[in-house]
Amino acid sequence: MNIKPISVTELNLYIKDKINKDEFLNNVYIKGEISNFKHHYTGHMYFTLKDEKSLIKCIMFKSSTERLNFTPKDGMKVRVFGTVAVFERDGVYQIYCKAMEEDGLGDLYQKYEELKNKLEKKGLFDSIHKKRIPFMPKVIGVLTSSTGSVIRDIINVSTRRNPNVYIRLLPVPVQGSGAEKEIAKAIEIMNEKKLADVIILARGGGSLEDLWPFNEEIVAEAIYNSNIPIISAVGHETDFTIADFVADLRAPTPSAAAELAVKDMRDINEKLMNYNKRYKLALNKKVEFMKLRFEKVMNRRAYTNPLQRIQDEYVRLDKVMKNIEISIIKQEKELRVKTIELITKIDSLSPLKILTRGYVVAEKEGNIVKSVDDIKLNDDINVTFSDGKVKANVKEILKNK
Repeated sequence: MNIKPISVTELNLYIKDKINKDEFLNNVYIKGEISNFKHHYTGHMYFTLKDEKSLIKCIMFKSSTERLNFTPKDGMKVRVFGTVAVFERDGVYQIYCKAMEEDGLGDLYQKYEELKNKLEKKGLFDSIHKKRIPFMPKVIGVLTSSTGSVIRDIINVSTRRNPNVYIRLLPVPVQGSGAEKEIAKAIEIMNEKKLADVIILARGGGSLEDLWPFNEEIVAEAIYNSNIPIISAVGHETDFTIADFVADLRAPTPSAAAELAVKDMRDINEKLMNYNKRYKLALNKKVEFMKLRFEKVMNRRAYTNPLQRIQDEYVRLDKVMKNIEISIIKQEKELRVKTIELITKIDSLSPLKILTRGYVVAEKEGNIVKSVDDIKLNDDINVTFSDGKVKANVKEILKNK
């Protein structure tokens, strides 16, 4: 063949030129459902527009996105005005969107919202049901595809953080028809046979359709009923599935899930070393404190001069005895004075005292004679004087008239 071949770039430029000259393709007004939506940090939006049978890539630059009065997201139906052009480097054609307006929610997204609301009302998302992730799990169960970067990332991150951790992979399909049943069955097997301390349910990013098995009720129920804690790491950081809401913990990526499940032994060893230093420091401070306390106690008089306390008590006892003695003498003196006063009073009332004043006491047969009626003529009576007694015989009785 004598025909000169052209380069790939020349072919792509030729196709681009043809498309650019097409008036219809320069001003297309198309409707479809958003999928694989990404809002770049530069402000540009990248997404796919699809219908039941086909799809086309789209890009909307920041200068156009700033005029939007809504936030596009996966599953949303929209109407787009723009230009079809070729990106010659990759050999793909796409729509460069100039304007976009809402056209309702996609069927798949609406189904997602309905199931989410249903399970939320049933309490599957409640934090009270969330199980704690083990601090140092020995076995990490992983449910994902046996091929691809997901399992490699989990293994690399886990073994780097803790070389002794064991990764147990139970391969499951992560997209396509019937994948949800396989995922639910794998969760049940992990629980029945107690194959792991914690489970990581993972897959890479994708469109809403790609992630749909993780939005099925059968998977949500299996996660909810699992006795083993489950970390969900489905899609990228901005992707949220039903599995994320039901799981005990959500990770933005599979690598992040491995970091949440497996503690970094370097951090733990560093903490242990810090704890060891702190305990040694605390122990030294405690010993120093007890030493100072011991010295303080030993400097007390009870230890430096143990007899001092006894001697002090002897002095105190002498003082008490002296006070008792003084008190007794004082009381004795007071009682003596009081006794003399009483004796004086009694003495002043004594009949004998009266006799000293010239009075006498007459007695008959041992009884005091109080009246002349008590005696008769010729009675013998005793008459007591202050200085003695006499016996007398009654010869005459003179009675006062």
